[in-house]
Amino acid sequence: MTGDPNGAKAAELACPACGEIVFAGEVFCEECGHRLAGAQPPEPPAEPAPVEVPPAGPAGRSCPGCGGTVIDVDGYCGSCGLRQPAERDHVEMTVTARRGGTNGTRPVVAAGASDRGRRYSRNEDALAIVAHTAGVAAVVSDGVGSSQRPDEASRAAAETGAAELVARLDAGEDPEDATRLAALKAAAAVAALGTSPGDAPSCTYVSAVTRGAAVTVGWVGDSRAYWLSADGAVESAEEIEDVELAEVSTGDMAELGPSRRLTDDDSWAAFMVAEGSLTEAEAEAHPNAHVITAWLGADAGEVRPHVASFRPAGPGTLLVCSDGLWNYFPEARDLAALLTPGLDVPADRSDASAAADPAADPLGAARTLVRHALDAGGRDNITVAVIPLPSPAAPQSSIPQSTSPSTEQPR
Repeated sequence: MTGDPNGAKAAELACPACGEIVFAGEVFCEECGHRLAGAQPPEPPAEPAPVEVPPAGPAGRSCPGCGGTVIDVDGYCGSCGLRQPAERDHVEMTVTARRGGTNGTRPVVAAGASDRGRRYSRNEDALAIVAHTAGVAAVVSDGVGSSQRPDEASRAAAETGAAELVARLDAGEDPEDATRLAALKAAAAVAALGTSPGDAPSCTYVSAVTRGAAVTVGWVGDSRAYWLSADGAVESAEEIEDVELAEVSTGDMAELGPSRRLTDDDSWAAFMVAEGSLTEAEAEAHPNAHVITAWLGADAGEVRPHVASFRPAGPGTLLVCSDGLWNYFPEARDLAALLTPGLDVPADRSDASAAADPAADPLGAARTLVRHALDAGGRDNITVAVIPLPSPAAPQSSIPQSTSPSTEQPR
């Protein structure tokens, strides 16, 4: 997560081959492997020589650019200099229905994707989507880039939170209690990664649970959940303010009709707006806008997850995402337009990827959202989970297929 999305390191240059940002002193472009102008060939390596990455399978691993098999300890090909894809650079996963459809196949009822983005060298976001006996649970976590090992923090949060959610929901526990306790279990797992006062891996956390016709969300930090109505209707700001997002819900579920955001950020901007000190536009324009005020980590103090429940009034999509997506498309109406054929998309995205119907193709919808964020600049890691409602059938299993991204944000 980034505190200043327009900020840049000193001495930025552009690769003449692909246009990616490079920095003074770099020999190869990290994106395409092009040898940079004026760069001197690297000195012969001192002992020990570059080592081959441990085999990823029986056939070992080779560079996708040139086929070379010698990869140095920093992940670059010893022959052409291309940066090798990391395990979490891009991840996709799906959840399939318990029972097969009319043709015997099991439809995909939830899906997600996570991508490193265009600027950062690794993905520090993490994603987990799992099925429980009566619905789906999804967790998105965004590593705090100013902390140590943020990628480890986000993975611990997502995996721990999702596992705890499923265990409690399968045992018949109330979704709000399960959501709150799973977030606290995730917080403890992240805090346990800290080895000293100066080593406190940190991350944000947001979860979403479907159970029958109800939706429960929980969060700490500024990763978000949205409801995107299938008819494209959008709730006004005044209507949204009428629904209080309590620390622990009273049990009275707010009805979900038009598209709207379901979470309130734990951020400096949100705090200043809530205090009445700044308008939303003024707060968002401030350099401290995206500084988070709550997170998971050994230095987080008391963690108090927000929990809220809702009942959809009609079909739509539950979207959970990191700020790598919503920094470009913060409004529910814009996100809904990206996934709804026939709706007006944001003016600067009219030529981007075509809309994908989440109900028919959840993974396609997740890919579409990631692609829009990449096309808009991709300056941060991007992670999304897509859960269409109503679900075609009771879900059964989560099938990971690949990788995840990074974010930096001051706090």
